[in-house]
Amino acid sequence: MENRIVLLDTSILIDLFRRKVKENSAFYQLANDYQSFAVSTITRFEIFVGQRDNQNEFWTNFYRNVRILDFNDNCAFAASNIVKQLKSKSQMIEIADILIGGTAIANNLPLATLNKNHFNRIDNLQII
Repeated sequence: MENRIVLLDTSILIDLFRRKVKENSAFYQLANDYQSFAVSTITRFEIFVGQRDNQNEFWTNFYRNVRILDFNDNCAFAASNIVKQLKSKSQMIEIADILIGGTAIANNLPLATLNKNHFNRIDNLQII
């Protein structure tokens, strides 16, 4: 098992939450190759927006086992470069995805996502 950390996109978390058999989720597949996981504060925001009161226990328990990466100045710089790159190719994606991609790049982490169509547009982003 590899001893690296991977940044989880919101799509990975939603897949985990929605699966009745959690072991069939993309998250559990990633656990075969990675021992440590992180999420961006942007992903936390996206989950908070969609979270219902009866889901609090699930998300509280989940976040206990992952590292939370703040969106800081380095992330902002990386995200601004992503916007410039995407605009130059007329391939813009949602701002939240840009911010998550910027977080991955700034922290030199691969990004695990089920939304490869958008994230593949970002140069210098390792996608899993």
